[in-house]
Amino acid sequence: MAELGKYNTLKVIELVDFGAYLDGGETGKILMPNRYVPEGCEIDDEVDVFVYLDSEDRPVATTEKPFATVGEFAFLKVVSVTQVGAFLDWGLAKDLLVPFREQKMRMETDRWYVVHIYIDVETNRIVGSAKIDKFLDNVPPEYNVGDEVDILVSSKSDLGYNAIINNLHTGVLYQNETFKPLRVGHKSKAYIKKVRDDDKIDLLLEKPGHKKLDDIAQTVYDALVKANGFLPLGDKSAPETIYHILGMSKKNFKKAIGTLYRLQKIVIEDDGVRLL
Repeated sequence: MAELGKYNTLKVIELVDFGAYLDGGETGKILMPNRYVPEGCEIDDEVDVFVYLDSEDRPVATTEKPFATVGEFAFLKVVSVTQVGAFLDWGLAKDLLVPFREQKMRMETDRWYVVHIYIDVETNRIVGSAKIDKFLDNVPPEYNVGDEVDILVSSKSDLGYNAIINNLHTGVLYQNETFKPLRVGHKSKAYIKKVRDDDKIDLLLEKPGHKKLDDIAQTVYDALVKANGFLPLGDKSAPETIYHILGMSKKNFKKAIGTLYRLQKIVIEDDGVRLL
C-alpha cells in the first residue's frame, strides 16, 4: 500500500498519453503525470515518488521533493490566505493548507511559520499545524550525552533558542553556549548535552568531550599554519570574531589554546597567539 505524504518506490503498471499509472496496492492505481515520468520509462519499472492528493483529492505521484514529509516539521512561507485557512509553499505544485483551527494566531501572507505536517483523520488530507507542541515530547527521550541529532530552531526565548529534535522532542540551546548567529527555521546537527530528570533536553552545537578537544586543537593549529604562524585572537577577543575566523566557540578556542600551549606548540602574546 502506498503511503500518503511519504516517499514510495512503486511499480509502473500502465503507460497512457498523459502519464503513467503506478501500483499503489490497496490505494489503487496512482497517476504520475507526464512531466514527472522518467525518460525511457517502461512497464514494470520501479520509480521513487512522493505521493500526495491533487486538487480533487485523488492520489498523485511526483518526483518533486517537498520541503518536508508527513510527520516532519518545516519552516514555510504563506503564499495566500482564503476562507478555509492559509496556504503555504512546501515545494510542490499544490500548496499546503493550514486550517484556521491549526493556527496559533491568524497567519499572514508572505510571513514564515514553523509547522508540523500530518494527515487529518477526518478528511484524509495532508495539512499543516502551527500548534506544534501537541506533536512533540509524546514519547520519553532516549538520548545519551554526546548523541548527534537533527534540529530545527523553532523559536527564540530569554534563555536562548528552542529547537525541535529529530521531529520528536524539544530542546534548548542556551544563549551563552551559542557561538554563531541562529534564526528561527535554521536546520543543523546538534549534540545532546544533558537530559534532565524532568525529560527536558539541553543541546550543544559542538560535540562535548575530549575527542572534540583534539579536533579543535588541530583546527587552531592548522589555522595558525595557514596564517603564517600568527592569529590575532586571545581572551579579550569577541566570540563572534573567533567564530568568524575559526568556526568555533570561544570556550573551545580557549581549550584548544590550552592544549597547544601545554604541548609547547605556541606562545601566547599580548595581541594574539604565535606558533613556536
